[in-house]
Amino acid sequence: MSGHNKWSTIKHKKEKTDAARGKIFTKIGREIAIAVREGGSADPNVNNKLKDVVAKAKANNMPNENIMRSIRKAAGEGEGANYKEVTYEGYAPGGVAVIVEVVTDNLNRTASEIRHIFDKCGGSLGSTGCVSYKFERKGVIEIDNEKGLDEDELMMLAMDAGADDVEAGEGSAIFYTDPNELTQVRDSLEAAGCTFLSVERAMIPTMTTEITDMELAGKIQKLLDWLDDYDDTQNVYHDAQLPEMDDEEE
Repeated sequence: MSGHNKWSTIKHKKEKTDAARGKIFTKIGREIAIAVREGGSADPNVNNKLKDVVAKAKANNMPNENIMRSIRKAAGEGEGANYKEVTYEGYAPGGVAVIVEVVTDNLNRTASEIRHIFDKCGGSLGSTGCVSYKFERKGVIEIDNEKGLDEDELMMLAMDAGADDVEAGEGSAIFYTDPNELTQVRDSLEAAGCTFLSVERAMIPTMTTEITDMELAGKIQKLLDWLDDYDDTQNVYHDAQLPEMDDEEE
């Protein structure tokens, strides 16, 4: 078991206000559209990618009605937008590596606006591959651990489910797995009675850089917030270990 909670360190999370929750549902709806198109089926039982997105939707408390509406819309696509998944790589102030995953129906507009955000916040948009070598794709499953399972119990649960590693968080536990094994591991944890907080494929840095300068940390946080708030953004990842900051410092 890892000695620290890497997921909470590098996962860029914002408070879930009603507005933020609405944006999350919109983003998941786009993921559903892509999953149906690429998986060739609107049935989660035969389309594993769709099954994973539905699990993510439920972990984010997306109502079943919204999920089914998104699936039906994707299955009848034709008048819908032609979404594409694109990944941008760049640097935040201080040389911090940043990866931004977007879903867009206008590549030129999105590329221009992502570049503008990096420039405006003192960072720089790089070329494909400039920072991705510092990360590895993992399946990440966060479960509620209010029962207080200890490290040994969590490790046994991880081994039984086929996960590669597990970390204890604050009232939660984070399981890491090969991204191709995510569905299988999630199903095993579900069968064991786990309650999911999040289920996703993510980019995890192989190493993190601790940022202690509060001014620099504020500049990095500003860029991450702007990228996260951009409508086309699905996920933002970075390799900085940022200090806790009050709202007025961000």
